[in-house]
Amino acid sequence: MRMRNKPWAKPELEACDYFIKEPQLLKSKWQQQFKKQQPFHIELGCGKGGFIAQAALMNTDINYLAIDLEYKMLGLARRKVSAAYEEKGVPTDNILLTAYNIEKISELLDANDKVERIYINFCNPWPRNKHKKHRLTHPRQLTQYKDFLKIGGEIRFKTDDDALFEESIEYFEECGFGIDYITRDLHNSDFDENIMTEHEKMFSEEGINIKFLIARMEVSDKI
Repeated sequence: MRMRNKPWAKPELEACDYFIKEPQLLKSKWQQQFKKQQPFHIELGCGKGGFIAQAALMNTDINYLAIDLEYKMLGLARRKVSAAYEEKGVPTDNILLTAYNIEKISELLDANDKVERIYINFCNPWPRNKHKKHRLTHPRQLTQYKDFLKIGGEIRFKTDDDALFEESIEYFEECGFGIDYITRDLHNSDFDENIMTEHEKMFSEEGINIKFLIARMEVSDKI
């Protein structure tokens, strides 16, 4: 079911001091947008913001950028982030939101931005063969991530979709990533750093196992 348009989302975002209106102008300069120089993590496809609101608040010693294409999603994410930070009385110094097409992510970031971790949570599985190139874990995307992910940096990927997960393992290996951790049943695994997302809760309640892996960039062919 498609989400209804939210006319309030864009005005609220444009009035928000941690929303970036023209992210393409900040390529090579993302570290300078935060008050503190800290490790830099990004979430690709942040949706309604359930993950990023928790992760950024729990780790104020890390800077976060959350990206989504849809203003209506980002509007909900902004409200969720602001509510979480206000409840704890914490300034939103370590989080930024922006709207952009993730398939063109290399227009936004490069090696000077020094990204240490990428989160991909429950992205569109694009099951039809002719559409698989749009997957956020497809080799054409992984190649772009190498533009800005540090050597030794990692991608944390979660999904409910079996086919997407198994094929993504092949994608990571094809692109020279090492698999540091993998489970096909996250909630019954020994991984203790999980942050539950909205989709994760929904799929788990339906009895669907959550698949999860950590892929590490061992070598960059961009250097």
